[in-house]
Amino acid sequence: MTRKLSRRLRELHQKVEERPYEPTEALKLLKETATAKFPESAEAHIRLGIDPKYSDQQLRTTVALPKGTGQTIRVAVIARGEKVQEAANAGADVYGSEELIQEIQQGRLDFDLLIATPDMMPQVAKLGRVLGPKGLMPSPKGGSVTTDLEQAISEFKAGKLEFRADRTGIVHVMFGKVDFSVEDLLVNLKALQDCIERNRPAGAKGRYWRSIYVSSTMGPSVEVDVNALRDLKMADLLA
Repeated sequence: MTRKLSRRLRELHQKVEERPYEPTEALKLLKETATAKFPESAEAHIRLGIDPKYSDQQLRTTVALPKGTGQTIRVAVIARGEKVQEAANAGADVYGSEELIQEIQQGRLDFDLLIATPDMMPQVAKLGRVLGPKGLMPSPKGGSVTTDLEQAISEFKAGKLEFRADRTGIVHVMFGKVDFSVEDLLVNLKALQDCIERNRPAGAKGRYWRSIYVSSTMGPSVEVDVNALRDLKMADLLA
């Protein structure tokens, strides 16, 4: 069944041409078409030339957004002994050990990110059916399985995001809020592009970058000129 677009969305779609936009132009259009009655996020949807069903073509990593996410991140930590107090001192919103695992099993999910120490992962693995569908399972590649709780909590609260390519090879990630300036959104988008470039899977062959689209939460998607974004230098954007 074809989804019927609202009048508001139809009018916004008419403002967007079916062509790649220069990055700054695309982000200006993203902000112009963000007309929902709540603070919308700025989202990037990036199609890569990979097939994640092969282990050497999977992409899962983290990016530190220089201008932050615009969100308040609630961090939960599962640890043992003095590491629990370390998490509390470092600013974790939720922390505990076996008792927290039991609470999560019973449905407690009042957090946006879960960090675990390596020694707790055998027990945390039991939460896969609860955490997996929510994208909350701690991962060494994502930086959320660590003994350095203070640094991890600080980085994630400051704007570090974990992301992965889905089974079709597309990365979906929020890179700010629409009330950010175009300049700040561009810095974050460039940081994301650089991160994906640096973490190119070993098995990725041929054309890696297929397309990049940006949109607000409730707005139309705008195609970004991939080559123009790749040609930008972060040092110039931050100067």
